[in-house]
Parts: sequence; structure tokens; C-alpha cells
Amino acid sequence: MTKTNRRELRKRTPSLATRTPDFNVTGHGATDVGMRREVNEDSFMMLPDNHIWIVADGMGGHAGGQFASTITIDIVGRALVRRLGEAERAAGPKGKINVAEIMDAAVREACATVFDTARAQPELAGMGSTVTAMLVYEDKAWFGHVGDSRAYLIRNGRITQVTEDHSLVQEQVAAGLITAEQAKVSVMRNIITRSIGYEREVKVDVGAVPLQRGDQFVLCSDGLTGHVEDDEILQIVSTEERRRAPQQLIRLANERGGEDNSTVVLASVLGRRGRDRNRRRGPTTETAPGTARSK
Repeated sequence: MTKTNRRELRKRTPSLATRTPDFNVTGHGATDVGMRREVNEDSFMMLPDNHIWIVADGMGGHAGGQFASTITIDIVGRALVRRLGEAERAAGPKGKINVAEIMDAAVREACATVFDTARAQPELAGMGSTVTAMLVYEDKAWFGHVGDSRAYLIRNGRITQVTEDHSLVQEQVAAGLITAEQAKVSVMRNIITRSIGYEREVKVDVGAVPLQRGDQFVLCSDGLTGHVEDDEILQIVSTEERRRAPQQLIRLANERGGEDNSTVVLASVLGRRGRDRNRRRGPTTETAPGTARSK
């Protein structure tokens, strides 16, 4: 994505204040084209004062994949902010908000937009994207997930995969047809069973994790997990400075071949915070471009 396009994306994305969450969360991210690809089709977005972090991995050729992931993060980010604002205004200061429905609707809105754009522009036919979005709201981290980009939780020295891959090999593992080790080297490991834009509607996995001080969440594309093991992610995130950890993870993936684009966003829970004010800040975007449950 060019600097001009990034500027336009910032203008289009609202930075409306929503309810300040119970925890202070900071984020750092990085993306890289890798060692084999000519174009980076990954994208990520961080809206720190709206408490939103998103990773997307595009597909469908150089132009299509890059465009699809860009649209996906744009629409999901804007839709979350808009829909949360609308829900909060309707509910009032102490009213309950159905965050799961908002996350589900935001991801499905992105899917419909990518699908309609591909239909309207034949040169983009077949484009699509994965998406893993995280929203911190009150005392929980909410996730919306489609595809094989992942979210991990690191807590008390352990790493847990929060999302479940929508991939052919994951279905085979779940059915007992192959082992997890066989899945890592399967020739079908890159075949995903759900994506943004393949059809106009998509089934979104939505779930929430109650937050604790010291939690760290890693959102990443499969360019990272294809080369870096879970325990290595844990080791680097646990020992590196937060701002350096995403780059160090990507460096390791590239050292091992870097066959795909790699993107990493690290969101760190620093502790509880007051509810005295909401600050506003524009988004940070980069493009070169409990366990989630189904809705």
C-alpha cells in the first residue's frame, strides 16, 4: 500500500471514542514480504484507542490478494468502531452490549464488500483474505476469525492457540485422519476452507478470553506459523522487548526459508486502568499488504 493510500485509509477510518476497557493494552506490529514472494499480500491494522488489532492474509494474485487484505482490515476496523458506537448510544452509559454480534457483523460486512468488489471488477475475480480481529472491551478480549491466520494467548509461561484454523489439514486432524505433525508437512496445508470474499456470506468464529494482567496476544499470518513453532513464539515474546518481538519472529521465519509473507501483531495487557476519560487517536496501518466459536 502506498503512503497516499495509507493516508486515505486513515481519513476513512473513524477514531470514535468508545467505552474505556478495564485494562490498558498496548500493541506492536510488523509485516514482511518474506524471501520468496514478490509482493506482500498481508495487512495489519492497530487502532489503539479503539482497542482493536487486526491481521489479514490476502489471496488471489498480486493485485487481488493485496487489495482483498487491505479492504478486509479497513472494513472490519471501521465497522467495529461504528457498530460499537451505535450500540453504546442506544444502550446508554450502563447498558449491556452484545459484542459477539457486533464482531460477527463487522467481519461479515467485510466479506460482502470483498465479494461485491471482485464481482464488480473482473480483474480482481477470485480474490479473498483471511482475517483475525481482536477487540478489547471491558474485561475481555473478543476475537473474530476466518481462515488460517491465528491468535495465541501467552499467560503464566504457557502459550495457547485461541483460534482454530479453517483449513483442510485441520479438518483431517480433527477427524483423526492425520496427526498434527503430518499436517505441518502436508502438500494440502495451504488449502483453507473458509475465507473472506469467496462467497458473499461467511461463517465467523467469535469468542472471548477474560483478561489478566500480563497477558500477551499474538495475531499472525501463516507465513509465520509455517516456520516458527508455538514454543518458539512463546520464547521470543517472553524474552524480547515488546516493540522488537514481532520483528524478531518474522526474522526467524525468514531465516528458515521465508516462503510466504509474514505478519505479527503483539498486544500486551499492562494492567487495569481507570475509566476517567477516552482519548482519540488515528489508526496505525501497514500493508505490503476462551477459544473462538462458530456463530
